[in-house]
Amino acid sequence: MQTSSPITHQFQTTLKVSTRGKALHNITAPVQQAVTQSDLDTGLCHLFVRHTSASLLIQENADPDVLKDLEAFFSHLVPEQGFPYRHAAEGPDDMPAHIRTALTQVTLSIPLCRGRLALGTWQGIYLWEHRQQGSQRQVILHLTGCEG
Repeated sequence: MQTSSPITHQFQTTLKVSTRGKALHNITAPVQQAVTQSDLDTGLCHLFVRHTSASLLIQENADPDVLKDLEAFFSHLVPEQGFPYRHAAEGPDDMPAHIRTALTQVTLSIPLCRGRLALGTWQGIYLWEHRQQGSQRQVILHLTGCEG
């Protein structure tokens, strides 16, 4: 008896995210837009940020105080001043930004169900800019899955 499996397709694009400085920037909508464009129904969305001073995070998207509290906690945990960092080539926020990235993550994987990101009701995808000055960030989005 032979069985057939669905044909797996792939889709890849680069999202360009302009940040406004140190903050969590919601990128859920452009990620979902790319998923919709791919025509994939079931599969996996993998995200990778191509920087060492920014990270990716899935976090609550309803109460903005959550994001403010995260930023305040990390500012306390990894201060920009008061610690004798050796690496300060790009300013006093440079090494703390690298540490914040090391403590968080630069990749995320999210299942696709019926052509949508399988996020929970209160979950959003965020690019977390760890530098004081805004920047143009790149997030590689790679989808693997089956068409509907």
